[in-house]
Order: sequence, then C-alpha cells, then structure tokens
Amino acid sequence: MADKFVPKDSAAASSTRGEHAAHQGAATAAAPAADPIVNVGMRLSETARRDPDGVAVVEPLGHDRQGQRQYRQVSFAELDADTDRIAAALQAMGVRPGTRLVLLVRPGIDFIALVFALFKSGAVTILIDPGMGRSNLVKCLQDAQPEGFVAISMAQAIRCVLRHRFPQAKLNVTVGRRWFWSGPTLSALRRRSDAAFSGATTTAADPAAIIFTTGSTGPPKGVLYRHGNFDRQVDEIRDAYEIQPGEIDLPGFPLFALFNAAMGVTTVIPDMDFTRPAQADPRNIIEAARDWEVTQAFGSPALLNTVGRYCETHDVKLPTLRRVLSAGAPVPPHVLRRMRSAISADGEIHTPYGATEALPVATISATEVLNETSARSESGAGTCVGHRFPGIRWKVIRIRDDAIMRLDDIEELKTGEIGELIVSGRVVTGEYVTRCEANPLHKISDRATADGGANPGHRSAGDDVWHRMGDVGYLDEQDRFWFCGRKAHRVETEAGTLYTIRCEAIVNCHPHVYRSAVVGVGKAPRQTPVVVVETWPEHRPATDADREALVGAIHQRLAGNALTRTIEHVLLHDALPVDIRHNAKIFREKLAVWAARQLADSSP
Repeated sequence: MADKFVPKDSAAASSTRGEHAAHQGAATAAAPAADPIVNVGMRLSETARRDPDGVAVVEPLGHDRQGQRQYRQVSFAELDADTDRIAAALQAMGVRPGTRLVLLVRPGIDFIALVFALFKSGAVTILIDPGMGRSNLVKCLQDAQPEGFVAISMAQAIRCVLRHRFPQAKLNVTVGRRWFWSGPTLSALRRRSDAAFSGATTTAADPAAIIFTTGSTGPPKGVLYRHGNFDRQVDEIRDAYEIQPGEIDLPGFPLFALFNAAMGVTTVIPDMDFTRPAQADPRNIIEAARDWEVTQAFGSPALLNTVGRYCETHDVKLPTLRRVLSAGAPVPPHVLRRMRSAISADGEIHTPYGATEALPVATISATEVLNETSARSESGAGTCVGHRFPGIRWKVIRIRDDAIMRLDDIEELKTGEIGELIVSGRVVTGEYVTRCEANPLHKISDRATADGGANPGHRSAGDDVWHRMGDVGYLDEQDRFWFCGRKAHRVETEAGTLYTIRCEAIVNCHPHVYRSAVVGVGKAPRQTPVVVVETWPEHRPATDADREALVGAIHQRLAGNALTRTIEHVLLHDALPVDIRHNAKIFREKLAVWAARQLADSSP
C-alpha cells in the first residue's frame, strides 16, 4: 500500500492535481428526505472516485546516505480501500454506531486512515492531546467512558495497568505489536477479507467525535461533534479559502489535516513533535515544503514564529506556498511580516478564529492586519479577528459569569461596546459530554425546550443553540469582531476592568519584549494588576542593571497610556507557560499564582 521514494521530479507529486470534486453530502445510499445520510468519512470515497491515483497522505521517514529525505505515501484509492477494510473489521468486532473508541496514534498515514475508518463505521472517535500530561489525560479519558482503545502499544499497556479506570473498554485494537493483552492488531484488521463493509447510515445529528478543549481556562472538557458539524466545517473552510483539489497541504496540527482527503488535497505530514510546535526544527518544515512543493500550510503562531525567524535569518524562500493558515491565539504582526516575505509573492496568510466548540467563526488576512488593524491593535484596540463566516451568526452581549438559559435573557450591546461574544451556526457544537456541568454556563437556548432549556445541546448541531465563546470584545462598524481577551482573564480592580489583550499590546510594542501577560492578584473586584514579561532570548537581561532598565522602560509605557496607567507591577519571566496544543495561549491562571508569590516575597 505504501513505499519509500524521493518526490523530487516524480510524477506522483503532480498526479495529485485532479479535477475539482463536486460538493456532495457523501451519501452512499438513498435516505429519507428529512434525514439524509451525512458521514464525512464517505467524502473520501467521493475523492477516490474522482482522483484515484492522486497522493492522499505523505509520511516522512529517515534520510538516505545522500541526505535525501525518504517518504511513505498512499493514494486516495488506496486510502479509501484501506479505510473500508478497517471499518468492516471494526464492525465485525462489534463496533456499532455510537460506540466510543479512543484514538491514540501518532500523526501519519495510520492516524488519518483510522479516523476515516472510524467515521465510516459509525463509531464516535475520542481525540485528545497526549501532551496534556498523564493525570489530565487519564481523567479526561475516564470521563469519556470509552468502550475501547485504538492505540499504540505503550498506550494499550497503560490502559491495562489502569483497567479499573476503563471498565467498559472491551474493543481494543493495537497499532503496533501486542504485548500482554488480547485483541487484534491494526495489521490483523487490514488482513481480514471476510468482513463485508457497509457504511454507517449516519445523519447530521449523529455523534461523530469527542474532542477535548485545551484546558487553558479550566479543566479540559469533552466537546461532542456531530457529523453535521464536520460536514459543514469542510464546506466552510474549502469555500472561504478557495481550496482546490490537487493542492498540497503541510499541516502543523494533526486535526487540521483530517479533512484534506475530503477536499481532494494531499496531506504532507511534517517531521515534528506535534505536542511541542514551538520547539519544531524549522529545517524539517522547510524540507517537506520544498520536496513536495506545498501550496498550503497550517501552523500555530508559535510554529510560524520559529519557521519565519529561520527563513528571515537564512534568506529562505518558499515560492510554491501560496496560502498559510494560523490559529490558536492572536498572531503577532511580526510573525505575519516574516512569513509573508518567505512565501509566494502572491500568497496570503489567513488567521481563522474560533474555538474547539465552534470552528471556524471568523477570518482575517495578513494584508488587512498589516495595512489597517495592527496599528489600532498596538494602541490598545484589541486584535481584529475579521468578518464572520457565512454560516455564522454572532452577537456581543453584556458580560455575565452566571448561566444564561434562554436567548431572551441576554442584553445585546451596541457597536463598539465591549462584551461577551456568542455564536450560532452549523459548525457550532451543541454540548459537552464530560464536565457536563459546564453546559448551562456555555450554551444558550434560542427557544424553550422540553427540559426548560437546561440541556440545549441535546438537539442537532446548530439548531437554536448559541455558544458563549468565553471571549470579550466588540463589533465595529464593518461587523468585524475585535478580541480584547478571555472573559475569565479580565482583571477587575477598584479603578475599573482591564482586558488582557488590549493592555498587553502596549507592552508588546517594546522591541525587547516577545510577549507579556496581564494577570490579577487577589479577588475581584479588588485585584492588583501585574504584567509579566518574557523577552526575546537575545534580549534577556544579563545584569541587575539591565533588568532595572527594561522594567523602567515598560513602566514608562504603562504610565503613558490610559488603558494601563493603573498597572504598577512589572515582573520578568524566562518563559511564560503556554497551552499544550498550539504553544501559544498563555496560561494566565498559573501566572497569577506565580505573580502572587513574587509580590508576597518582595513585600517588606
């Protein structure tokens, strides 16, 4: 199914350019008009029919004696047939629509094949970031109540040791060698020829996956994705960015690669640790981009910062790269400028905005940021995330920390007023299935339900459910949202409320500052604001005099702006703690605890 090869000058790379696959709901059999079959896994089958020989997924191997990178590849037809075999074998094992299976497999061909196979079988795939730490990971998986694990050998070994935490996990598949436990291996499933495949007749309302939030503002929560959510995501992303079949994508985050095959796009997996994008070797990213002449790439701001700085220092150009997407946190203008200079002259960088619970919500281009909005951001206006996607409705409402059961109970704010953003649409998920107590705090019913609105998520995706994004900001005259910070991170002082992104922009303009975080010490509404600063590595103060000079310069900036003049405390930190997924969201809760200790230690 797959082999080693060097892609330079090969026909394989060009064979991915097939004709445009028409959008289809991916139904393989007739269904009642009221409930058509919707299964995003079946979109792969449509792509395979349109472009069977196109390269679907490329996985990096080692280098040969001449230093040339070797790769393993699979075509769309091979991937589709492989996923059918695996899905049929899973069904023969006892997997039924709705069966919850954990997927713990390294990014690569097997990972993508298994995701599509699980979709096709009707299973609900539980996806989680392994980098969140063992205790958090085990707790999240236990809360999800899996009925089996499709996982690498080490993960299966841990499952066996902790079998009392997963009493329902009976349907287990080992990806790799099986050690001291039972159950088939992935290789064995692929060898089965007696299992007949019949695609699950799922609808838009049927569950497809449970994806966990990063936990950057509280414990990670399991978000229920339905097939309708995924199906709409493919359409929204493809249409907004005019993604065409035959393009070649280099994803720096595995989940963003999953639907490439559904769009007829080749996925080139980079050689990197996806749990530590900030530490990725930029040479590996550049090598894959050049070898495969990639046209599109996704990376968190931390990854793009690493790659962009390398390209600038070594005068590296990536002329085939015409579209770059970045998400996970606001993308600093310096990152946009560096990447713009490295990619195709007619290329563009886009920063889609959203959350695990609702993606995509809005988007903005680097051109719009650099030519217009960044200047306003630097003066404390917030970060403009752009215009909403066509399928999204949004409102900015009065900030509240309690539950809002019905839309009738909100207070919608006028243009320019800072409040909390709420969104609705078919990409918006309806509920959490772990930490379910969070549902009333994050979901708003647009109409009275049988249970009085207590569980608004128990309906089809996007059906009269509004999600509270947890972000604060305002809408401008062009109906663009300006992000001012997380609601949970606002600092409430006796002098008024400080919004993190607005205040941090004042500090981040200092040329020695890489990033900063404004946190509150104490209890609202009498918190003491503190700004914690991380410098660029080359500008880290080497002496006490250097530290005093930098802190003094930052104090001057704070005092010179009405937004920040009440901030009296400045602390330096070698490396701000960040989220596990994108290495970009700052864990301000952890910093607040650290800052409180620093202030206590320095008090007389």
